[in-house]
Amino acid sequence: MTSRHYNKKSIVILLMTGTFIAILNQTLMITAIPPIMEEMNISANTAQWLTTVFMLVSGVMIPVSAFLLERFSTRQLFISAMSTFILGTVIGGIAPNFEILLLGRVIQSIGAGILLPLMQTVFLLIFPVNKRGTAMGLVGLVISFAPAIGPALSGWIIANYSWRILFFIILPIALLDVIIAIIAMKNVTELTYPKIDILSIILSSFGFGGLLYGFTSAGNNGWTDVLTIITLGIGIISLCLFVLRQMRMNHPMLEFRVFKSFIFTLTTILGMIGFMGLIGVETLIPLYMQNMRDFTAMEAGLALLPGALVMGFMSPITGRIFDRIGARWLVITGLVIITFSTLAFSNLNPTTSFAYITIMYSVRMFGLSMVMMPATTAGLNQLPKRLLAHGAAMSNTMRQIAASIGTALIVTVMTTTAQHASQQAKALNPLIHGINVAFIVITILSFIGVILAFFIKKVQPSVEEKWNKQLDENKNIGSGAST
Repeated sequence: MTSRHYNKKSIVILLMTGTFIAILNQTLMITAIPPIMEEMNISANTAQWLTTVFMLVSGVMIPVSAFLLERFSTRQLFISAMSTFILGTVIGGIAPNFEILLLGRVIQSIGAGILLPLMQTVFLLIFPVNKRGTAMGLVGLVISFAPAIGPALSGWIIANYSWRILFFIILPIALLDVIIAIIAMKNVTELTYPKIDILSIILSSFGFGGLLYGFTSAGNNGWTDVLTIITLGIGIISLCLFVLRQMRMNHPMLEFRVFKSFIFTLTTILGMIGFMGLIGVETLIPLYMQNMRDFTAMEAGLALLPGALVMGFMSPITGRIFDRIGARWLVITGLVIITFSTLAFSNLNPTTSFAYITIMYSVRMFGLSMVMMPATTAGLNQLPKRLLAHGAAMSNTMRQIAASIGTALIVTVMTTTAQHASQQAKALNPLIHGINVAFIVITILSFIGVILAFFIKKVQPSVEEKWNKQLDENKNIGSGAST
């Protein structure tokens, strides 16, 4: 598709702005939970749904986005997603009770879940292959910077103003984005008008939703909790049925045949490892600082802020480097830096300085900027244009699941290790010991990523074309893959 019908710059700015505030909103409520609990007289477990439900609903919407991108134009989808997000923001800002506030978050997350895969797909379509690294570097800036500044920004707002300002501060930006989009947004994606398959939507929602909530519940309540077991069971069964149904359909809602590409599968796994580590570390550091060192929530947010700035600054740069040298050595170098900087966190103690935490986290984020978007772009580059929406949706869905698994895994490791150390009197500070062991687990995962990264290869056009041709032709379950 040529670029003569639209202005790339205006489309990029509109999509980045909308997606930035949507993703920012994912972590904006974290420090607002205590004042909301006090004002609305609710428990911590109940209030936690304000962050859980956002992740859950947006995670369910991401797989559906591939279908929506083929059914509705870029302009229709962006304006609808942003308008839905604005409606949820208004409801959340004026909510008289917790139920209405939670409804506002649900509506917000419906729009947010569509925006990220929409932005990725459009960027991949409007930029040629040799410029995609730079384009996806901008995506990386949004994905990494927006959620990382959320806790620090909300901490400052909560300290000085009402928690309702968190909703109203982003409202004018969202409204302006929609008004400009009505004038300037052009259609980019190609429409195939697939039929709505209600059963696929139901199975997808229960499958991905069950897994996301199940792993979140495992982190909060433990793996043996009845709710955890039931939701994971529902998620796994529904997802298996969903995959089987998609593989039997000529025009599936979500195309699982993208995994026939070895490079796409490999880079998706690397993206999951990177994101699992990111969420894991972003969970552990505030826990250590607030619960074991008596730092405030805002101080914990400020410790993470320089790292977010580093990754935000580096993402476009690593994107340009990707366009020159490809993903392999970028990703390997980045994962080596991540591995050693994570290992440096495994010796935390009651006197570890604020500066040490901030610097090592910034180093880790520097390494992560070389991994996330370069790996994702390398994988998506192996797909034909008609499957880019499916590839972007699949990649983002897997990262959401990885975040849930990562949180559950590190919380489980931390708590069980701390309990064991406390019972055996093996450590002076059992809780800090538990966090150190959790960092060792993340270090091991990162090292596994280093080994896997050596298998990334730059597929020659002839090989890619051959694979794309076979992918287009093979529609049956038993068809073979050629990579």
